[in-house]
Parts: sequence; C-alpha cells; structure tokens
Amino acid sequence: MQQLTIVTPQPERPKRRLPKWLKRPLPSTEMAFTSNVIEDLNLETVCESAKCPNRTECWAQKTATFMILGNVCTRPCGFCSVPKGKTGEILIDEPERVAEAAARLGLKYVVITCVTRDDLPDGGAEHFYECVQAVRAKTGADVEVLTSDFRGNRAAISRVVEARPDVFNHNVESVPRLYSRVRRNAIYQRSLDLLKQVKDEAPDMPTKSGLMLGLGETFDEVLDVAADLRAVGCDMLTMGQYLQPSADQLPVERFVPPEEFDELGEQCRKLGFSMVASGPFVRSSYHAGEMAAEATS
Repeated sequence: MQQLTIVTPQPERPKRRLPKWLKRPLPSTEMAFTSNVIEDLNLETVCESAKCPNRTECWAQKTATFMILGNVCTRPCGFCSVPKGKTGEILIDEPERVAEAAARLGLKYVVITCVTRDDLPDGGAEHFYECVQAVRAKTGADVEVLTSDFRGNRAAISRVVEARPDVFNHNVESVPRLYSRVRRNAIYQRSLDLLKQVKDEAPDMPTKSGLMLGLGETFDEVLDVAADLRAVGCDMLTMGQYLQPSADQLPVERFVPPEEFDELGEQCRKLGFSMVASGPFVRSSYHAGEMAAEATS
C-alpha cells in the first residue's frame, strides 16, 4: 500500500505595514488624460507594469515612462512584477506611437525603458535606436534611455549610443551579494562594463544608474556600489525604497528611514556624482528631467 506524504503548507510571511513616511495623499488632479493617450496608442508603461507607487502623481502631471519591446520579460528578477514568459513580436510602428504619445502629452523630456529581450540577437538595441530617433523627430524633446544589459553585447550597446540619448541609464538595482536572489540571470560586473563602455564611446554623454534599498543590503555595501559606479564614470545615481509589488515578488526586508537615505545621499555626493537623488519615493525615472537639468546646470 502506497504511503501518503502529508505536506504542511508554510505560513505566508505577514506583509509589512507601511511606515508613516511612505504614506501620502493622492493628487487631486485627474490621470484620465495620460491614461487615455496610453490606451489609445496601445502603449506599455513601466508605471503600470512595474506597479510604480508614483504613477498617480506622474500621470496627473501628464508624464509617463514608456516601456518598449512588449510587455513580457525574459528574465525572472525577484523584485519585478513585469510578466515573464514567452515574448511576442516587436511591433514596427511602436517608435511612431511612442513619439505620438510624447507629442500629445507635451513632453519636453522623454524616458524610454524596456523589458529585457534575451531572445533577440541584439536585445532590441535597433528598436531602441528607432524609438529615440522617432521621438526626437516629432517632438524635439530630450530623451533618456533606461536599457537592459543586452547580455554584454558591445555592438548592441554601441547602437544605442549612436542614437545619442541625452542620458544613458542602466540600473544595477542592488548590491552584488544579493544578485542571485534579486536580479537573477544578471551579472553585476556586466552592468558596470556597460556603463564604462558608454562613457568610453561617448565621454560627454551623462550616464546614470539606480539602486533599490530595503532588500537586505548594508549601508557599506551601498557605498561600495556607488564607488564602483563612479569608477566607471557614472554621473548620476538614484536610490529609493523597494516596495513589494505583489505577493509573487520578494518581500521587503526593511523600510529604510528618510534620515538614512539622506545620509547615503550625502556620502555618495562626496564620491563626485553630478547628481544624487536619494529618498523613499525616488525611482530611476521619477522627475528624471529635473534631475538631468540639475546635473548639467
């Protein structure tokens, strides 16, 4: 007679309650205009796909971060709520639709990011190039790209550099000790190498990177990453609180108090970044235009 094995389900880890500094009133203005533009042009935004806590504020101000190359990612990062799995075809009219959205919203500074497309030979670099060119041609706006690591494909990275974005952003996301849990299938040194290549090929092109805090990193580990970024010429740094998008993503290990963000920001500025944004609600593309303007002023 076959013996039955009884598996006792593990209790779910209780969700952490938000501290008072992560609670804020909703804007009184409407998001409908931005939402209608995105829906009408059938576009993806990281605001929605990554469940960004700043979406209400940004959309009320008629700004959004466009996410190209589809809405399915090929990497199983532990922090991200963007769907994973089988990717779809690249839509060749997407650059024109992104440009049209930027025009309708009246954007003077446009941030374009992407899902990671390891299934494509160039990781989607050519599509990035076309999106930057289309937005510039239609709006004349400044453009910031927030790219994947293209699996270290140097030719792909160079192609995006050739588009001459006003800022080249690539996030390291976390400290190297946590990569196997937070940023699976990514390599810390590969991200540093990408930022170095951009700076080597275009010394006058500002580079930028970002970290999420609250996943188990230490204060000193964050400073070590900041020093590594400066060593490859990274100009701008963002640091914000990680918030668990859903039960399927990694839990928050710690809510970092605003005072600690302030201290980290101060220490990182001493390393020579042209601009550091450090605070609970800071995200890589949050107020990106203002950050770029201040960094170059």
